[in-house]
Amino acid sequence: MRIGELSERTDTPRRMLRYYEEQGLIAAERAANGYREYDERFVDRVAQIRGLLDAGLPTRIIKQILPCLDKPRAIHFPDATPEMLATLEQELDRMSARVECLRRNRDAIAEYLAAVRPEMSTTAG
Repeated sequence: MRIGELSERTDTPRRMLRYYEEQGLIAAERAANGYREYDERFVDRVAQIRGLLDAGLPTRIIKQILPCLDKPRAIHFPDATPEMLATLEQELDRMSARVECLRRNRDAIAEYLAAVRPEMSTTAG
């Protein structure tokens, strides 16, 4: 698929996709006319990259952990530094806290809906 389709399917601006390519996070083949051609697998890859960026990870770390997200998983870090490992541990803790907060909010909304739905059905009729 061309960059426009990848942009549309992932809701990611073309400029950002080019940046991901510059950073080595995705790779395009070049067609004879010079257009970028992306494999279907990059639809999911871009979603993963965006999620990791939203979580606060820098692209240099994302580039190193992307192989861990593939199936089959290929985990190999020849240049894992103590700084990188500390950063990943901090990000893991931060993500875990966000997941817990989201879980609490989800449960609160579910409880609220469960409480008001019976009331709404009796007052609506």
